[in-house]
Amino acid sequence: MMNKWEQFERVFNHFDENGDGKISPSELQQCVRKMGGELSVTDAEAAVEFSDLDGDGSLGLEDFVKLVEGGEEEEKVKDLKEAFKMYEMEESGCITPKSLKRMLSRLGESKTIDECRIMISWFDLNGDGVLSFDEFKAMML
Repeated sequence: MMNKWEQFERVFNHFDENGDGKISPSELQQCVRKMGGELSVTDAEAAVEFSDLDGDGSLGLEDFVKLVEGGEEEEKVKDLKEAFKMYEMEESGCITPKSLKRMLSRLGESKTIDECRIMISWFDLNGDGVLSFDEFKAMML
């Protein structure tokens, strides 16, 4: 079974159509098109620029891994934002002991307000008694 790095290398080599060890914006655009997607020249250039560690205008293997894993990270954050919305109360931007108790009871777990305060205090980095999205994210990742 291939490890993650070997899998990235296979995909990278597939994208690197001219075999020069680099993926240009146009090669990135071509491969996205082959997979049934659309990527404008501007977006392809922006994606390469964002992940280009050595500033040569193309993606080496490490750059490519950064680009792909960066997308996975964005997806995780998006999922966490959706989960956070389920726990926060009245779009207050934070999880309170009351909103945590309410969500846990929906999930079949009965906790007192005091137990919820304690749970929040474990991850409450600024000591304000509630969890902001950044504190929630730190707890979940």
